[in-house]
Amino acid sequence: MGHHRHPGLVTVATLGLGDIAPDEGWLRLVSPLEALVGFALLTATVSWVLEIYPALTRRRVLAVRLALLRDSAPTTRQIDCTAGAVLLDSLATDVVRVRIDFTQYAEAYYFHDGEDQASLAAMVGYAGTLAQLGQAAGRPEVRLAGRQLAGALEDLAAILDQRFLHTGRTPADVFAAYAADHGRDR
Repeated sequence: MGHHRHPGLVTVATLGLGDIAPDEGWLRLVSPLEALVGFALLTATVSWVLEIYPALTRRRVLAVRLALLRDSAPTTRQIDCTAGAVLLDSLATDVVRVRIDFTQYAEAYYFHDGEDQASLAAMVGYAGTLAQLGQAAGRPEVRLAGRQLAGALEDLAAILDQRFLHTGRTPADVFAAYAADHGRDR
């Protein structure tokens, strides 16, 4: 009594309890297949979580880097050195990584980050400010790194707009829409 109520659930969960078994012959053939499907779904879910988590971490790390830089408020003069060029170049690389993450793991867009300083939606605008500082510098390598960062940001804005926001406007407008969409109106 009641033994034959939920054999499908037990099978999909791949528990394989011996006392719950289907009576019909065709059901006995379907059960192993059902167990296989259940195991495949579980594996796919775990794989998806393991793949998307590093993408979310990269986005949050970039946001925290930008927050720390904003708090230290560097001037054009401070950025106008080799270390400044290296800084802007590494930020450009991080922006490109995040842009690739948005194309490979589009669903990551819908994950909202915690506090403002870990939210790229809240911090990405400051990356534009840093790009402008770099482009206004005297040293050619700093100007180049500033242009690279600006280009990486334009590319990121294009992907965000094309895939999620559909504003058809400038990168600054796209980033403002991104902030608003994630409840981080600047």
